[in-house]
Amino acid sequence: MSPPFIHLRARSAYSLLEGAIKVPKLIDLAVRDRMPALALTDRHMLCGALEFSERAAAAGLQPIIGLTLGVAFREDVGRGGADATGKAIRPVALLAGNEAGYGNLMALSSRAFLDTDAQETPHVGEDVLGAHADGLIALTGGAGGPLGALLCAGQEGAARARLAGLARQFGDRLYVEVQRHGLAAERECEAAMVDLAYDLGLPIVATNDTYFAERDDYTAHDALLCIAQGRMMADTERPKLTPDFHFKPMQAMAELFADLPEALDNTVEIARRCAFRPVTHPPILPRYTPAGADASEGVDEAGELRRLARDGLEVRLEAHGLADGYSREDYAERLEFELGVIEGMKFPGYFLIVADFIRWAKEHDIPVGPGRGSGAGSLVAWSLTITDLDPMRFDLLFERFLNPERVSMPDFDIDFCPTGRDDVIAYVRERYGADQVAQIITFGTLQARAVVRDVARVLGVPYGQADRLSKLIPANPANPVTLKQAIESEDKLREARDEDPTIARLLDIALRLEGLYRHASTHAAGIVIGDRPLSQLVPLYKDPRSPMPA
Repeated sequence: MSPPFIHLRARSAYSLLEGAIKVPKLIDLAVRDRMPALALTDRHMLCGALEFSERAAAAGLQPIIGLTLGVAFREDVGRGGADATGKAIRPVALLAGNEAGYGNLMALSSRAFLDTDAQETPHVGEDVLGAHADGLIALTGGAGGPLGALLCAGQEGAARARLAGLARQFGDRLYVEVQRHGLAAERECEAAMVDLAYDLGLPIVATNDTYFAERDDYTAHDALLCIAQGRMMADTERPKLTPDFHFKPMQAMAELFADLPEALDNTVEIARRCAFRPVTHPPILPRYTPAGADASEGVDEAGELRRLARDGLEVRLEAHGLADGYSREDYAERLEFELGVIEGMKFPGYFLIVADFIRWAKEHDIPVGPGRGSGAGSLVAWSLTITDLDPMRFDLLFERFLNPERVSMPDFDIDFCPTGRDDVIAYVRERYGADQVAQIITFGTLQARAVVRDVARVLGVPYGQADRLSKLIPANPANPVTLKQAIESEDKLREARDEDPTIARLLDIALRLEGLYRHASTHAAGIVIGDRPLSQLVPLYKDPRSPMPA
């Protein structure tokens, strides 16, 4: 028996300061409701795609990877919400139906950020969307989307033309999206939207744009939106959602759309059409090329590593001498053992690449740390000047760093001087190609002190009072204290909560928002180096498992 409904528009906390559900919680909600599939459609980005895919599959849930993408459409100035240029950015939901679709999702997400000015909302143009439509299922975005916005503005002719244009781009992979969150705009345009879909022979689909887990989370989520907008919760002029943007159970959605059974059935049809998910892939290393050599010729990485390590060991021993109790033969035996393990695990290129940019940094007088972590146990690393600690002298074990019985990527903890770090990254980009090197994203979270301050601001709590309250939370960067722990351990926090209803409300909201992602930035020095342009990596993410059975 088919399920009555499947959520195709769920947002996680990766929809920064919009989504209030972390991926594990989102999956738990679907599993508890015995939903066989679930689509993740975060705003602009795919940062949660792999985590969601792996966790959902492990829980027996079919993950559908999607994206809520802003698309710039040409509209009449002053009528449908277009700006002075006649451009209106409307949300469209896109779901990966197959491998090609996932590749296009990645391309569209990248274009939305790379081709948009920092002051603008990330988006792509109509032409870019059309060029990347292959393999994607498109949903029209409800009342605020490119179709609904025109209908709400009374532009029926423009809406018809817009829908026909999307149909030409996506064919039978276009669905007219109907939503019922209790918004006036949805009620105003639904009948016209459904009539237009029927008139053009296009299917309709029911969705619930999910921002938070339970109806009771509405107030906390409203505070989250105010934090994002820099507005006060008491401001009656600001745009607001309704409590119906929570994760509704299947049966509740079936009852809500009982008059449009085909819109419910199509949620299941779409899930069955999505036959792809990204999976974790082993590291893909670029080919090492010696400085000045032709990259197309390649190099015997294992042979090059052996040569450099043996020569480097002689230089090290000449400069530092032997460790007490060890002979040159002991050093040579340890070096050959390590080289054998490194070669057997296919990591010679990795060592050569790391050694290359560390050597470049030292040659350009950029201070580099002596090496931390388990990597300091490698004699090969010491010989290549990756580390500056002789592991024989300090009885450090190579097996803690690299072990054939525990296959994992070698992990060197490398410290560069902050003033020269960007120069090292620039060298790596030049060495391997700007399109093959990217910095790693990192997310700042709403931690205990910060979330109390943020919520206090949107509630209108005086700054001095909010400052005193937040300082009652212990500050321990090495082992951050959660707000719950702080309330349990700090008498003055509990007293403030019990004596003042406003503070009680503040802490309740803050507890619900704590840990959500606040902003994204680049890691100080974490980079990815690919063996090809990073935009070409999608064929590596294959999953042999089938989608939800018919």
